[in-house]
Amino acid sequence: MESTFGSILTALGTGLPVLLGQLAVTLALLVVGVAVYTRITPYDERRLVADGNAAGGLTLAGSIVALAIPLAATLATSTVILDIVLWGLVALILQLVAFAAATLLIRDLRGQIEAGNIASATALVGIQIGVAVINAAAMAG
Repeated sequence: MESTFGSILTALGTGLPVLLGQLAVTLALLVVGVAVYTRITPYDERRLVADGNAAGGLTLAGSIVALAIPLAATLATSTVILDIVLWGLVALILQLVAFAAATLLIRDLRGQIEAGNIASATALVGIQIGVAVINAAAMAG
């Protein structure tokens, strides 16, 4: 029994630093993705959320989830940090392109979100999460 416990501790000691490193890199990529996303949107999410604009909060939350989904797939399928970084950047770029495409499909997106239009926010989030799921499946191979 003691040897089983010892082998578990050894595995934990070996695997935990790797897990924490990969998690930290993936979370850093998510932060970068959200920062870029909030810079390219035509509205100020932080102000909208602070003002209680539900559409702004929904689009920000949906975007965070949509950026995280393919990053999670990359994390789950990669064993090397460089692989996570490279494919994570590809995933983020694809998600930001999806947002840009969605802005072309939703007329006056800025005005709609700033006015608190939940329907427009939901359509945007649907597009982003839909692309994220397909992006994640492609990343997972």
